[in-house]
This record gives sequence, structure tokens and C-alpha cells, in this order.
Amino acid sequence: MKKLLLVGGGHSDIPLIRSAKRLGYRVITSGNRSKDLGHSESDAYIPCDFSDPQEVLELARSLEIDALCACCNDFSALSCAYAAEKLGLPGHDSFETASIIHHKDAWRGYASRYNYPSPRAHGCSDMKEVERAANELRFPLIIKPVDLPGGKGIARAEAPKDALACAEAAFAISKAGRIVVEEFITGSRHGFTAMLRDRRVVFYFADDEHYHLSPYLVSAASTPSSCPLASINRLIEYSEAIASDLRLVDGIFHIQFIQPKVGDPVIIEICRRPPGDLYIDLVRHTTGAPYAEWIVRAASGMGIPDVHHMAERRCITRHCLMAHTPGIFAGFNFDPEVEMNIIDHMIWGREGEIVHNADTHKFGIVFVEHRDAEHMREQAPNLQTLLSARILTQ
Repeated sequence: MKKLLLVGGGHSDIPLIRSAKRLGYRVITSGNRSKDLGHSESDAYIPCDFSDPQEVLELARSLEIDALCACCNDFSALSCAYAAEKLGLPGHDSFETASIIHHKDAWRGYASRYNYPSPRAHGCSDMKEVERAANELRFPLIIKPVDLPGGKGIARAEAPKDALACAEAAFAISKAGRIVVEEFITGSRHGFTAMLRDRRVVFYFADDEHYHLSPYLVSAASTPSSCPLASINRLIEYSEAIASDLRLVDGIFHIQFIQPKVGDPVIIEICRRPPGDLYIDLVRHTTGAPYAEWIVRAASGMGIPDVHHMAERRCITRHCLMAHTPGIFAGFNFDPEVEMNIIDHMIWGREGEIVHNADTHKFGIVFVEHRDAEHMREQAPNLQTLLSARILTQ
């Protein structure tokens, strides 16, 4: 039996693990968190720091694996590209290309050179460069590590003094020791995900993002998106142009973007790995597309000849169940009407567990179906209240 190394094993990776097994692979998960939910779904779990490309290479070589698949994490995508390049495995971009896509400073530089709409930004390696960026860019500024996903280390600075403090905090947690300082962009926030085949978009999907607790961590995503069709078409154009220029292999291509009230969408991040928190299942529930299978087939080099566009046919929100304050988790308070419309869920929270950081602590994920787009736009922003966690203060 052929072996596939899933470079990760979190809850978001479970659809990938199941699809790989259905495709006939023996699936081995990795990572340095042994209690991640995905490991119970795989055939074997081997500890590995997937932020270290060389460690992933050595593990893949020792296992004589036949295919690599990234999890829902930028470090995983980079390490997969590195190991695949060294081992001659298909399904992944060159490590050089992956480094442009998955490092925020490299992407900003690329976008600026080739005129893709992206915030004015400076990549910084020390505080002197931060001072120069603060003098040249327009406040407010967003400051973030170049290499961390999930909103980690992002802060907003209103003045030069704030920028220096935010930069010090971002430097402290960046594995690469680099940060991005960029101008704040006003507008609605969205995701756009696509499948590329022969550097053309053959499937696409867009959503509206919701930030209930942290302004930098997506709490929920709703679809169909309210984004104008003209902007979606523009994102397709950008995706194909980037794919052609960087000679991207077939597979997933994801964009986070901001839609101003007037004008083209502004690209914030791009990546070549699945978004987290079961976004794969949001695509599946809304369109019927076997998105996890397509991702695995592309990453393993099996090919994706049957991928085709499938439009949204249901109005659904993927919502993360989170606390509103630190304390002790004591169960949920679900609005009865909303609860009746939960079509799928994954719950891992346990009563009695302690919440230290309410901005990031999750108890599970639910998928809520709405009767129409208008109802979805009215209800989705309120799901943090309608599907709340009971927290006992300590």
C-alpha cells in the first residue's frame, strides 16, 4: 500500500485524512501535538516539528513515503515543498516559490513588483527598518510576523510609538525573525479559494469572513459571498496570472482579501494549503464539491482531471464555538431555532476545561444553514451570541 505523509494532524485535517484513506493511501500524520484530533483518524502518528523543513524531509525519507500533503498551516506547506523538491515527489511548488507565497514579506514584495493590489508595506528585520517604515507609511499600520498563520502576533498601531512596541512583540514570536509593517485597509473581509489546473482556475468559491472576538482571527465564514461578481472575476484573473508567472503546480490556491466600498479587491494573504477550521467542509456542504479529495489528489500527484466548477447551492455559515471571556467551560447555550438548523458539527470541548485566552480558545465547529442569503447576512454576525459557551468565572 502506498504511503502518504500528512504533515500535520489537527481537527481541520480530518477531511484530508479520510479522503486520502479512501484513495487507497496508508496515512501517517505528524506534528508535535500528540493530542490533536486528526491522529486518531490516521493509520499512524509520528512526532515531528513540521515548522522544520529538514526534519520533515528526514521523516519522509525514512518512511519511504510516496506522497506528501500539507495540513492547514503555512509551515506545513513550506516543509512539504522543501521535502518534495529534495525527494522528487510531485504535487508541490518549488521551495523558492513556496517561500514567496507563504512568507508575508516576500509576498508583499512580489505583489508590489508585479502590481497586484496589496497594502503598501515594508518587510523588516530589525527595529531601524521598523522606524523607517513608520516614517514612510500612512497610519494606522498593521504589524505582523512574516510566518505565523491564524492571526498570531498581529497588532494595529495608531502612532510611531505604538508601532515600535507592536514590532518588538511580533519579532519575539517570528521563527524567521522578520515582520511586515503595512498600511491598514478599510473594507469588508473575505476568502477566495480555487483549484488550479494547468494554471487556470477550474473551480472557485468565496465567502464573507466574521471576526467576533479577535479582529485578526476569523471566527466564522458565510457563503454565498456578498462580494461583487466583478471582484470575484478579478480574483480569478489575479490567480491565473500569479499561477502563470510563478509556474504553480495543479492544486489549491487560496486568497484572503479586503473589498473596499469602491474599487478592486485588495489581496492580504495567499497560500497553497487549505484554510483551517474545517473550511474544506464548508466548501463541500455549500457546493457538493469533494474538495478534500481534490486537494489530496493534486498534492499526491494523482491529477485532478475531473475538477469542474460547482456553484453554491445552499446558504451556510461555518462557525467556531468560542468563549467570550476567560474562565471554566460549563457547556453551551444554543438558540433553539438556530440549533435546529445545524447541519454538521465537530465538538471537542469538555466541561470543566479552563479558558485562558478567550480570543483563541475553541470548543468546536458547527455548520448552520440559513433559509436564504438575506437571512444569512442578518443571522451570521450574531452567531457568537446565539451559539454561546457558558463560562464560569474563576
